[in-house]
Amino acid sequence: MTDPNNVSILTEQVAAASRWVEPLQAEIGKVIIGQQYLVSRLIVGLLANGHVLLEGVPGLAKTLSVRTLAYAMKAQFSRIQFTPDLLPADVVGTLIYNPKDGVFVTRKGPVFANVVLADEINRAPAKVQSALLEAMQERQVTLGDETHILPKPFLVLATENPVDQEGTYPLPEAQVDRFMLKLKVGYPSPAEERLILDRMASTQPIADVNPVVSLEEIMEVRKLVDQIYMSDAVRDYIVKIVYATRKPEGARLEKLKGLIRYGASPRATIALALAARAWAFLEGRAFVVPDDIKTIGPDVLRHRVLLSYEAEAEEIDSEQIVAKVFDAVPVP
Repeated sequence: MTDPNNVSILTEQVAAASRWVEPLQAEIGKVIIGQQYLVSRLIVGLLANGHVLLEGVPGLAKTLSVRTLAYAMKAQFSRIQFTPDLLPADVVGTLIYNPKDGVFVTRKGPVFANVVLADEINRAPAKVQSALLEAMQERQVTLGDETHILPKPFLVLATENPVDQEGTYPLPEAQVDRFMLKLKVGYPSPAEERLILDRMASTQPIADVNPVVSLEEIMEVRKLVDQIYMSDAVRDYIVKIVYATRKPEGARLEKLKGLIRYGASPRATIALALAARAWAFLEGRAFVVPDDIKTIGPDVLRHRVLLSYEAEAEEIDSEQIVAKVFDAVPVP
């Protein structure tokens, strides 16, 4: 735990270490118009070592945003287009028999990269989804009897279409829980859409993106993010928020008891703390305040609260449940 007396020193370190954040946002802004919410959360996932799931209808620049981020940070980038006929070996790789030497040769899949774009991830069946579980959690892949460590940093940034669209499969709960953040990407404002029209309605290529931060710098900044001060009161607040999704009656939310089938797991508690630290870093602070939890909390929890049939019948979604939890739990 960081000594609160060292916060002033840490604040100076945060200011020095975050100098690449604005250039990175500006570089992404060459290609992506608006979508500040999306870009800031992608950077949070990068800093907090957490995978990010982006949900939205086609045409909202989800794929373009991920690819642009990878190009702006000198990362090894890989894109996997998920389709119904995709096989696990197409994602993680496989062993190929070499008859000349009489041995099996490892053929690594596209998951061996720093930034992996899992495009339209919910268009592939559960068998393929399960191939990513080990990679996302343990940052390793087992092929045959040999385990291969994935490169550092390793980040899965996945896009998905809303599940009510044709040709989509619901993601398994075990995989959804491995995403630190789930972002709901919406339509741009009229002003932003006019800028998109002016800039993108052309047959010429989109502006080139220049690398502005190295992987080594990102790994060093992650060490600094881990030192962001979090008081006992804020830690207790995180636990109360997560626990209220499991036992809502403990937060005087008796009406939610029959609406929640499963609450957030302890992985959500850890993810909320890490994401809050990363958000504080982006805000230029060396300490976490309750507003950081309330700002980033919905992105951490919306996909981890599983609703009952009663909630679905009443057309209540997880967004509403999480909002009621944050309203009910006292802020320290």
